[in-house]
Amino acid sequence: MNDLPFDIKDPVLLDQIGKIIPFHGYLSTGAFIGLEMLNLAKKLLDIKEGERIYVTCESKNCIPDPFQIICGSTIGNNGLNILDHGKMAVTVNKAGNPGETVKGIRIVIDPEKTIKYPLFNTWFMNEAKISHEAAINELLKADGGVYSWYFIDLHVPLKSENKIVICSACGESFVQDENEIICKWCSDPEIL
Repeated sequence: MNDLPFDIKDPVLLDQIGKIIPFHGYLSTGAFIGLEMLNLAKKLLDIKEGERIYVTCESKNCIPDPFQIICGSTIGNNGLNILDHGKMAVTVNKAGNPGETVKGIRIVIDPEKTIKYPLFNTWFMNEAKISHEAAINELLKADGGVYSWYFIDLHVPLKSENKIVICSACGESFVQDENEIICKWCSDPEIL
């Protein structure tokens, strides 16, 4: 990790980056933002090592990867939900029991705060081509100063049993959401 073009002394952060790079392919600005959001959420929600968290990312690009590799919050284990709103924002909460309310936090990049960091702001607003190295170095200088957050109460949904039915059009099985008799593929083959 000594070959990184950043002046990072924190061994925990270096270890996290060392896990992200092989998973993501390189250290992108978005992956670094996701890592900073993760570490901020861990601090503000007092998340302990190994504690299960749930994450909703409002972008499918880069930001979800640190949550997957560092916390094991994936789409497959229902720990990660992606609502691609095109925003650099995440909502994080600890696990809870079905039916109860848990405290969560929504973290966003605040455009008013990014103005103090012109190079990062230029990258963030996509006004010019800025290298990942330059943008990340600016984030390191900001030391978390580009984020805003607020606490929210989240309802832990009750788990329902999956009802598996056979599509009347193609004959393949699918999980029925309501009372549909045709799978989503047959009802709209353009969904891919």
